[in-house]
Amino acid sequence: MAKKGPLAGLLIIDLTAMVMGPYCTQIMADMGADVIKVEPPAGDNTRFISVAPGPGLSGVFVNVNRGKRSITLDLRLEDDKNTLRKLIAKADVFIHSQRAKAIGKLGFSYADVSAITPNIIYTNCYGYSRRGPDRDLTAYDDVIQADCGFVAVQQMLTGEPNYVGTIVADKVAGLTALYATTMALFHRQRTGVGQEVEIGMFETMASFMLVEHANGAMFTPPLSEAYYPRAVAPNRKPYPTKDGHIAVLVYNDKQWNAFVDAVKPDWAGPHFATLAQRAKQIDTVYHLVGNTLKERTTQEWLDLFRSLDIPSAPIRTPGELFDNEHLNAVGFFETIETEYGPVRFPGVPSWMSVTPGQVTGFAPKLGEHTDEILAELGLPPRLIPEVAPAEANFL
Repeated sequence: MAKKGPLAGLLIIDLTAMVMGPYCTQIMADMGADVIKVEPPAGDNTRFISVAPGPGLSGVFVNVNRGKRSITLDLRLEDDKNTLRKLIAKADVFIHSQRAKAIGKLGFSYADVSAITPNIIYTNCYGYSRRGPDRDLTAYDDVIQADCGFVAVQQMLTGEPNYVGTIVADKVAGLTALYATTMALFHRQRTGVGQEVEIGMFETMASFMLVEHANGAMFTPPLSEAYYPRAVAPNRKPYPTKDGHIAVLVYNDKQWNAFVDAVKPDWAGPHFATLAQRAKQIDTVYHLVGNTLKERTTQEWLDLFRSLDIPSAPIRTPGELFDNEHLNAVGFFETIETEYGPVRFPGVPSWMSVTPGQVTGFAPKLGEHTDEILAELGLPPRLIPEVAPAEANFL
């Protein structure tokens, strides 16, 4: 499929693996960039971590590597290093997720890469910033959730330390890598000057968590502990109804007055009249609202809340999103025809009137475009390595 979108014409050399970096470059591919995924002969481990329609094409891998091209290079070999250098000479962005010592040992540090292409944007995706003492620690999403305070606030909320049910650190860090890289590209467009960019997953999630949880701890002297009371109130949870559960937040004074006027709960009084008053006793408010919502069905409450412009929603599973009326109406899902049959991708969540993004193709098989890319560099073709079979269907 022809590449369109705001990043059309950019060449991205992608040495990332797993989810953080590939999610960043997946969005770049959706937005029109030519993303060349450079993989070792064994491939990105994410190829093998879940169910797959074909060898090395797990659902997770396919989603975060759609629309890219794959070349296999063994960077222990000088010939393959030279091939990568030829790609770098044409590139706008070089992005990797190896540790600083490892990428430097291979000969592809920022100094090495910028010597080839001085105005390149060079993005490092790390677990921990190389500027701190934890720079050499191995990091995965679960570990970062614990280290940045996510698990602790889940414990405040539920009583048990828990991870959230999504790889939130990987994805937020991937989005951060995306915006940092594109801002560096914007600077280059204005000045012609490239630069090095560094994204630490830990630093990213510390920033993400402290948006609200810094709270009064930011001030000197501290005005409170570092947590946002509403977010960790034990009764902040979906409310049970007569026939299920509902998510609702009766928050500002307009919503509160509409709720009280319509429902007339006997516990509502002047001590709950303002947002400031409710905020000081927020868990009590949640408890009382929750008891009241047991009196009607989920649909009855949804009908009422939406008539009052009070934010509310049913509890959906991820699978139900594929049949969601709103998502289908806005064309959120994009279907790509493949040798394995139609694949229905969650599409680009943003919209642009002139340069919209789109899913431009399926994820590449391991080394699928090796000969094609070598030909573009004026190099002879070579055999494409076989995909190593996964040892298990799930991790």
